[in-house]
Amino acid sequence: MATGWRRARGRGRARSVANSDAVAAGARAGFVARGVVYVLIGVLALRIAFFAGGGEQADRGGAIAAIADKPFGTALLWLLGTALAGMALWRLTQAAFGQEGPDGGKAGKRAMAAARCVFYAFVAYSVLAYAAGDKESGSGSSDKSSRDVTAKALNWPHGQWIVGIAGAALVVAGVWLAVRALLRKFRKHLKMSEMSKKTRQVVDFLGIFGGTARGVVFAVAGAFAVAAAVQQEPGKAKGLDDTLRSFTETPAGPWLLSLVALGLAAFGVFSWASARWRKV
Repeated sequence: MATGWRRARGRGRARSVANSDAVAAGARAGFVARGVVYVLIGVLALRIAFFAGGGEQADRGGAIAAIADKPFGTALLWLLGTALAGMALWRLTQAAFGQEGPDGGKAGKRAMAAARCVFYAFVAYSVLAYAAGDKESGSGSSDKSSRDVTAKALNWPHGQWIVGIAGAALVVAGVWLAVRALLRKFRKHLKMSEMSKKTRQVVDFLGIFGGTARGVVFAVAGAFAVAAAVQQEPGKAKGLDDTLRSFTETPAGPWLLSLVALGLAAFGVFSWASARWRKV
């Protein structure tokens, strides 16, 4: 009896921490940090589209390197990594206790929150490790990582199927993200009633344009992974940087990449809007 009471009290305390102002502040800081990363990736992709980009990478590693090169760059990276850790903590509470909304406690949504927690925890660790002096952490090429992981996976038993299924899942995820953006599903997570009419229009545009561009990039990266599996060529797999550069190989050339780059930057600004109006 006493043990059950202590457990119930422990769960109550954990839930109160999950709903605390500190966790909410961490989530909002995380949205700001995510926005910074996406805006920088968009800017780097624009440079690649029109100036060939030099040795710059239009991915998370490139964004981290760009911040590190600025005055007080290391301090900014510490802030960025800490904010992303706040996002990971918030996602952890969603996985443990459910998200906001009437269907937030469903197993599928809690599993997705857990996956996002792991992702943001990894990103936060890589940024903080870079800030602490491990220059190999977080700044590596996403393209090389994708090829290396694909090569290892193809050598596993049934590796071709594993890579193909992972790529197909990424395609599905990308399409899902784009469709949700086009249908304005993001609105249910935002305090739309607190926005002025003009602000709602701007946030709608950023959410639709940015979310669709993000989904397209995910889907294209997944398609390259599927191609690597079908042809059993690890080199066919592409990270974010090479995926973005592939848009310049279309008939639209750098103009398509510039459109996608603007979309990713728009998603970054949308993340800043989420930091202000997201229901957490």
